[in-house]
Amino acid sequence: MEEEVLCNVELVKDNNDYLAKIQSDLGGVREYRSSNFEEVLEQLVQDLQEEFETL
Repeated sequence: MEEEVLCNVELVKDNNDYLAKIQSDLGGVREYRSSNFEEVLEQLVQDLQEEFETL
């Protein structure tokens, strides 16, 4: 079975903000920023679930 990269996720702390960067073939590049880490993760997970639930 051959591996296939579905997306790249980068999590960064920028001063008091957390930044999630997602890049995928389907959704392109998008970023989420918040001072609350859980909020950034929730946005990231929701976006990826919507994007990949049809695969």
